[in-house]
Amino acid sequence: MVPMRARPLRLPIRWALRSLTSCLSARGLLPPVTLIMENCDLLNSHAQPRIIHISRSMSFSACHRLHCLSLSDEENKRIYGKCNNPNGHGHNYKVIVTVRGKVDPVTGMVMNLTDLKQYMEEAVSVPLDHKNLDKDVPYFKNVVSSVENVTVFIWEELQKRLTKGLLYEVCVHETDANVAVYRGE
Repeated sequence: MVPMRARPLRLPIRWALRSLTSCLSARGLLPPVTLIMENCDLLNSHAQPRIIHISRSMSFSACHRLHCLSLSDEENKRIYGKCNNPNGHGHNYKVIVTVRGKVDPVTGMVMNLTDLKQYMEEAVSVPLDHKNLDKDVPYFKNVVSSVENVTVFIWEELQKRLTKGLLYEVCVHETDANVAVYRGE
């Protein structure tokens, strides 16, 4: 009988360390601190930090009129067409906010999405939802309420709330066909 060559057992290092830790801990051979560290992602601390983009969406409804105060009524009508209707018009906007950052080795997150939801409520829903953008939002008193400027407004409001460098992109769908994307440039 020819002896078989022993092949090394290939178990994931994490599994092996957990098994060893559990075994030693059960025998009282490890201090409690080791058990706490077992739950951390310290085994991957040598790995390159990963950059992840996280996006969250929400919707809001608002009305507005595209009208520039420095232009004549005729010029406004020519430039903005039916969107210059004196009575305004409405949209159901969709907003997608993307944050970018390193994954925290302990939490496994770039940021807590519950926090992002709250910041979006404060920056988007509270000031814009079910509002006349031109009359109810001071920012648009002298700024045309185009989808581009709505996108910049949302970016600026989120920048006040998020950690510097975390906000990557704000995307606003005014309609299925009209979309503005801003990255703070």
